[in-house]
Amino acid sequence: MKFRTFAAAAICAALAGPAIAQDREGWPNSITIGTGSQGGTYFGYGSGFGAMISEALDINAGAEITGGPVQNVTLVETGEHQLGFVTLGPADEARKGESPLMPGVPHEKVRALFPMYQTPLQAAVLASSDIEGFGDLSGKRVGVGPAGGTSATYWTRFFENAEGFDGVKTSNAGGSDTAGQLKDGLIDAFVYAAGLPTGAYAQLAVENDVRFLSMDDDTLAKMMDIVPAMAPFTIPAGTYEDQPENLQTVSLWNFAITNEAMPESLAYEITKLAMENHDRMVTNHAAAKETLPENVLKNQVIPFHPGAVKWFEENGFEIPAELK
Repeated sequence: MKFRTFAAAAICAALAGPAIAQDREGWPNSITIGTGSQGGTYFGYGSGFGAMISEALDINAGAEITGGPVQNVTLVETGEHQLGFVTLGPADEARKGESPLMPGVPHEKVRALFPMYQTPLQAAVLASSDIEGFGDLSGKRVGVGPAGGTSATYWTRFFENAEGFDGVKTSNAGGSDTAGQLKDGLIDAFVYAAGLPTGAYAQLAVENDVRFLSMDDDTLAKMMDIVPAMAPFTIPAGTYEDQPENLQTVSLWNFAITNEAMPESLAYEITKLAMENHDRMVTNHAAAKETLPENVLKNQVIPFHPGAVKWFEENGFEIPAELK
């Protein structure tokens, strides 16, 4: 029995090796993954996934700090990055030629690989602040995260278009830096968009007395009217210290993307790696609990890469023709 078990294991191992190396034509020697700022979810998620790619596919893969989704989709479109992470709102706008980085240029080469997780909009102030809710932000100094990121894009759009937010003064910096600015009194509020738990908020709440803001029904309706791609989302109580109750907010889905030029075999293996190693993905970042194949059709705006389509359809997930 011991011999037969060992022999079976050896056969499986022998089959597993060629499966990865079966067709490496056109594969690059290295892969750059466009993520976001330190303190944000993208960077932790991407650093861990890059290590997985390096180990499993024998390609040097590394995460690069960027301004976030708006920049990532353009870096992938132009081929400067081989992989990137995006929220579907900025990706859809870029495909339509509405990217603030390349206005008037439709991003037609971007292809989706796999679902990541939802990005909720979040907001925090120091507990000593007189800001009790979103209606108190008028005239305040608000850090909105790095320029070009999901946070800066949609929070700024909200403050500029929603009634009752006159005189909000926004500023840009990475997640960790913005948290530091709040702690030092340089800004009055820190609003952001990142998967849960967000490192910058977690550290801020450990080191300071913090109040997290929940959207009232009016604020929620205004946000979804201004950004139709948003959907209601609840941040569970206890996600952070100083957060004893659920928080009501909105969210956008994130997907991993690549350029249409990526070899089909490589896109297949990267998708397979993410979809078949859920426990390892969650060790990269807790937000990856939503990195599941059944969430593939949360994307209805970015065509899927043929390599990704192949993996999903081999595993029982039909991709609509318009997304192929």
